[in-house]
Amino acid sequence: MTSPIELQGAEASTEVDEKAGPKRSEQPEKLAGRSPGQLMWQRFKRDRTGMICAAVVVFYFAIALLAPVIASLYGKNPYTLYGQDPTYAASPVLDDFGLPLGYFGGVSAEHWFGVEPQYGRDVFTMLLYGMRTSLFMALGVTVLMMATGVIVGLVGGYLAGRTDYWLGRITDFFLSFPQQLFFIAFMPVVTAFFVDPREETPTYFRALAMLIVLWVLGWMGMSRLIRSAVLSLREREFVEAAKVSGASPWRIVRKEILPNVVTPILVQTTYQLPSTILTIAFLSFAGVGFVEPTPDWGRMFAAGAKYAEQDPAFMFFPGLALVIFVLCFNLLGDSVRDAFDPKSGR
Repeated sequence: MTSPIELQGAEASTEVDEKAGPKRSEQPEKLAGRSPGQLMWQRFKRDRTGMICAAVVVFYFAIALLAPVIASLYGKNPYTLYGQDPTYAASPVLDDFGLPLGYFGGVSAEHWFGVEPQYGRDVFTMLLYGMRTSLFMALGVTVLMMATGVIVGLVGGYLAGRTDYWLGRITDFFLSFPQQLFFIAFMPVVTAFFVDPREETPTYFRALAMLIVLWVLGWMGMSRLIRSAVLSLREREFVEAAKVSGASPWRIVRKEILPNVVTPILVQTTYQLPSTILTIAFLSFAGVGFVEPTPDWGRMFAAGAKYAEQDPAFMFFPGLALVIFVLCFNLLGDSVRDAFDPKSGR
């Protein structure tokens, strides 16, 4: 028999347990799994530098996209010669020598970043439209280069054999061209082949010619990177298991191999875009890219070099904007790489 003391002790311990905490749920809590993309996003959000750089990059693209709206609200455009237009004779912006009036290249409430020497065009709107031209041109070129490189690398790396051999020789052939010299030499040939040299080349055709030349000579690096990754992946166990189960080559590439090369694709893209912007600026600086009166970063640098002794302030704002963008995009690439592979930053 149980003694009254033992019963009282048992009741007391039960009351203490009830007061000590709530009853535990009979069913255990379910653990929510996270995909690799979610894990990457969680790591990326903890990287303050990456988040700041991503915000700066998004800001640049938003400014470039809204350039016409901002210029309309600002009340200026990049094509009007405010130093030579008689309409603005009452408020001159240039002196008798063609130099901007005022401090630091003519910075004022009317012209926030000053004006261009000799012509008096507004630097702020020139920079807005120059960013628009360079960023979206570089974005289109980068997408084409990355897509071509990924396709060629996947096909050559997975099929191997003769296919890989001939694709490799084609890649070597295009790599043999000296890119910078070939850009300068080939751009006039492309334009002259389709446009009469006595006529002015349309801006859209110059943009199309630059896109084709940069695309044809720029996909090889991505192709070799993806090929080397696929060559190692095609021998892995999960690929062999997919082959044994009867999966088609297209399904194996799409479901098994492509998800495992997303990281190098994204990281390489973040490095390639600013490099393409610098290449487009170089072509315009060399006189074979965009020309007057199309606003472009490279053309502004070419004009700034011409006016360097007279007005060094003209190159300040375009140069600062380009340095900030390229720096932020490169740092963003590092943050994306570290988010996908945390061990890479150690």
